[in-house]
Amino acid sequence: MPKTSESDLVKSLEDVLELERNALVQGDLDCLHHTAPEKEKLIGAINDLDVLDSDELIRLQRKVERNQALLNSAAEGIRAVANRMAELRRVRQEFSTYGADGQRSEFAVRHQAKLEKRA
Repeated sequence: MPKTSESDLVKSLEDVLELERNALVQGDLDCLHHTAPEKEKLIGAINDLDVLDSDELIRLQRKVERNQALLNSAAEGIRAVANRMAELRRVRQEFSTYGADGQRSEFAVRHQAKLEKRA
């Protein structure tokens, strides 16, 4: 493959990685969904090149690692939100307390509880 094609692939991947980074920082998950196939295609094309050591590839690797760290953080945040939402649903459905003996007691919460105003 000519050098210009290699440079074009590297530049294209850098652009996609920058888009991915911006999407991660802004929380734009839809953009991430759209950039993933292009990123995979470009990484596959670069992997097919016969270049073993290059400053461009080292720079790309650092950007990929940076984005992977951001992806991991985003995934942890999403898991934390999901766990918190599950806990809030559980709290709405039951009330738990501990007795003097240290045993946990759970009480179901009525779903149709309404406050009635009287004149």
